[in-house]
Amino acid sequence: MFTEHFFEVSKKAIDAIDPASVEKMAVTLAAVRDGGGRLFILGLGGSAGHASHATNDFRKICGFEAYCPTDNVSELTARINDEGWEGTFSTWLQSSRLKAEDGLLIFSVGGGSIDPPVSANIVRALELAKARGAMITGIVGRNGGFTAQVADACVIVPTVDAELITPIVEGLAAVVWHLLVSHPALAMSKGHWEQITREAAE
Repeated sequence: MFTEHFFEVSKKAIDAIDPASVEKMAVTLAAVRDGGGRLFILGLGGSAGHASHATNDFRKICGFEAYCPTDNVSELTARINDEGWEGTFSTWLQSSRLKAEDGLLIFSVGGGSIDPPVSANIVRALELAKARGAMITGIVGRNGGFTAQVADACVIVPTVDAELITPIVEGLAAVVWHLLVSHPALAMSKGHWEQITREAAE
C-alpha cells in the first residue's frame, strides 16, 4: 500500500537525519539573532512556500528580523525581467545591504549546483553571503549540493527512496524548521495553541 510505504520512508528519513546537525543549526541561528543580525530565508518552488511560512515563524516565535525575498512578487519579477533569473536573490540581498552579522537559511531539495547549473540564483546568493562573511544555514536533500559545501550549519535529509526524493525532503524540511522554532535556543514564545493549553491547565 502506497500510504504505508510513504510513511515508512518518512520514518526512515527522519531516523537518518543527524540530530547534531540540527542542534548546531539552532545554535548558529541563535548567534545571528543575538548578534543583531537579520535572517534571509530563500527557497524556490515548494521551498519558496516554506521560506514564506518559516519567515513568519522565526519572526513571531523566535524574535528574528527575518525576510523572504519571494514574498514580494513585484520586486522578484522585476529583477527576473531586468537582471535575469540567476541574479534574483543576490541583487535583492545587495539592495538589503547584506552584512557579516546577517544569516541565510536555504530550503532546497538539491542545495544548488554550479556544474551542472541548478538553482543558480541560490548559488549566487550563497557566493555573495560567503564573500560578505554572513552566516549560512540550510535544510537540504540528497548530498546537500552547494549549500552543504559552504554552509556553517546544514541539515541534510538523506535519500531513502529515489522515487520520493522531493516530497520527503520538502515534507521533512517543514518538520525540521518547526523543530528549530520550538528549540529552547531559539523559541522566545509559545505558539497560540500551546499557550491556550498551558493556560487551561493552570
